[in-house]
Amino acid sequence: MLLWINGPYGGGKTQTAHELHRRLPGSVVCDPEEVGYGLHRMTPPALREDFQHLPAWRSGVFEVLDLVLRKQREEGRPGPVIAPMTVYEPRYFRETVGRLREAGHDVRHFGLLAERGTVLDRLSGRGLGRVLGRQRALQRESWAVDRLDLCVERLREPEFHEQLWTDGLTVSTVAERLAAAAGLELAPDTASPVRASLRRGWTSLKHIRRV
Repeated sequence: MLLWINGPYGGGKTQTAHELHRRLPGSVVCDPEEVGYGLHRMTPPALREDFQHLPAWRSGVFEVLDLVLRKQREEGRPGPVIAPMTVYEPRYFRETVGRLREAGHDVRHFGLLAERGTVLDRLSGRGLGRVLGRQRALQRESWAVDRLDLCVERLREPEFHEQLWTDGLTVSTVAERLAAAAGLELAPDTASPVRASLRRGWTSLKHIRRV
């Protein structure tokens, strides 16, 4: 099974993915952004754009996830493959999620949505945001802020079912609701509030967007 976790930039995809990974034995996280970062590193800075526009990104994401899903099945591993990635262009969605479904994979798609203010709060608090302050943090996240409204509008469409609104929910609760919708049983969450906060902070720092 593939769990594709969609949503606006700063919507909690990565945190949710790693919470699921921690509580689903045998699961693996395959981040499609890494394919894009590799393409950027191969491209002169003057030619870099949103890597989702590159057919090589969409094809590469399909090829990698198809391979991992087949290996998981062949080797009898119990956990799902988890892919946290924002994709709100319908054609790009069909060329990644849709193509994986056409290849016979069990793909469960979830769009993590939230009100604009909630997402802005999350963007301003991730990475070094708490050190920089809200305004400077949002300036640093201008790429994500500029795409926020269109992203949420698109992801509310039926094509991007299933949607999960996350306002007021903890990462642990979001993971639990997503897992329940996918028919998966999570291991108990035994982390203390302090340990959970430290773990989320470390995850956020490790996944600061590289442009």
